[in-house]
Amino acid sequence: MGGSMQGKADILLHIGQCLLTDAPDLGEATELVPDWVPDVPFLDPPAPAAVLIALVKRASGIFVVFTRRSSKLRAHSGQIALPGGKLDESDRSPGAGALREAQEEIALDPSLSNILGYMPSYLTGTNYLIVPVVAEVEGSINFFPNPLEVDEVFEISLDFILGEESFSTFSISRNGRVHKTWQLNHEQHIIWGITANLIHNFRDMVLDGKVIVG
Repeated sequence: MGGSMQGKADILLHIGQCLLTDAPDLGEATELVPDWVPDVPFLDPPAPAAVLIALVKRASGIFVVFTRRSSKLRAHSGQIALPGGKLDESDRSPGAGALREAQEEIALDPSLSNILGYMPSYLTGTNYLIVPVVAEVEGSINFFPNPLEVDEVFEISLDFILGEESFSTFSISRNGRVHKTWQLNHEQHIIWGITANLIHNFRDMVLDGKVIVG
């Protein structure tokens, strides 16, 4: 892909053309299949959430931002995630919610982000309906993890994510049943589960040149 200004502009233009212009309808959850099926189905509707796939324009290329959740958190402590979380009633849209969460978690100034579009919703077996929000971010920015939520912020180059050999599969056993997800290994970080699945969907979208519906 290269790190030239024109190269970065071309790939960002391509990505933007592959995305949904508007956030998907949060009422579509009944039409989606969760990434795994719990033994006891949830009675409540899924909680709306949003994550940010932040494409940072560094001098050497484009990088995607990840976090390692605080080891002190009760849920998913220490796991690799994308900035984001459950939407608040005050959030005007999934895009606004994703940027709010990113500001709270890693001090990303929303004014330095430009939302390129959205990917289709992702329904989790833990009963969250996640809207992935894709945004370009100015490369001069520094990130500062909120110690209450995040232990580490790191970036992986888009070139690496798009690489043919970057992904493998990860198996996990739940109640005697084996469940598989995508896995992305980068240096000392092992990314699996929801985050790896979302990034793999994003990768397929970029390489195929079209929105990945399911």
